[in-house]
Amino acid sequence: MENSTKRQIADVLEQFCERKGSQNKGAAAIGVSPATVSHMIGGEWDQIKPEMWRRVAAAIGFSKKDWKIVETRDYKLMMKVLADAQDNALVMAITGEAGTGKSVMLRNYAENNSDVFLLSCNEYWNRKDFLQELLATMGRTAAGEKVSDMMREVVRILKSADCPMIIADEMDKLSDQVLYFFITLYNQLEDHCSIVMVATDHLAKRIHRGVRNNKKGYKELYSRMGRRFIELQGIGAADIAAVCKANGVDDPDLISKVVKDSEGDMRRVKRQVHAIKRKINND
Repeated sequence: MENSTKRQIADVLEQFCERKGSQNKGAAAIGVSPATVSHMIGGEWDQIKPEMWRRVAAAIGFSKKDWKIVETRDYKLMMKVLADAQDNALVMAITGEAGTGKSVMLRNYAENNSDVFLLSCNEYWNRKDFLQELLATMGRTAAGEKVSDMMREVVRILKSADCPMIIADEMDKLSDQVLYFFITLYNQLEDHCSIVMVATDHLAKRIHRGVRNNKKGYKELYSRMGRRFIELQGIGAADIAAVCKANGVDDPDLISKVVKDSEGDMRRVKRQVHAIKRKINND
């Protein structure tokens, strides 16, 4: 790995640690030693192996791939909703189809705002996994601690923060037992911490079904999110064209082809743009 790339990673790492509150908290969030973080930021690179650089780069969201994020209509809506939620300690639920770029938008918001704790949820998480992951984003290790102790620590950290926000991406993957944690968090942090739940429309269907069937906890959860799901609109032709142009594809015919073939999926747009640029460079 070139020193110029290491310097870029170190700069992003330093910003990451500033958002977390300290180098120690940044190291805990990444899962590496504080000494490693200190050496990277301080330019002491001789003993740091390439795989460690790659691990840290992945954890802090660094990438050399020059992909430009465009302010699509959904991007603007997402940023507006997140800012409103954080400023006013609101609980909100946002839904959007797969491929609309939700996770990219959320990472961008978290990277540019303080006290935002972003979780990418997994279906195998139990209550302990969830709390350990949440504490890790806060720069705290919680190995061996009881669930009750971890929950108290989460609440303590959030109460000591200024306008904190928890974002749960892909929340529809969580089990009911983990979903109930959000009721507890709301009850203990009302008017102090924002909670934003993000998923596909499966989450809305699941919540509505649970409310209809009077399933435990679902009415409480639905009430706390304001009995409303904010729906993203999906990417349109104008959005795709803007993304193409921002990332080096200007030909109208090529853009039309991307629009036609992408099926409204930003992942497909990205792949097609890369394929077009690769073909142009090889010709």
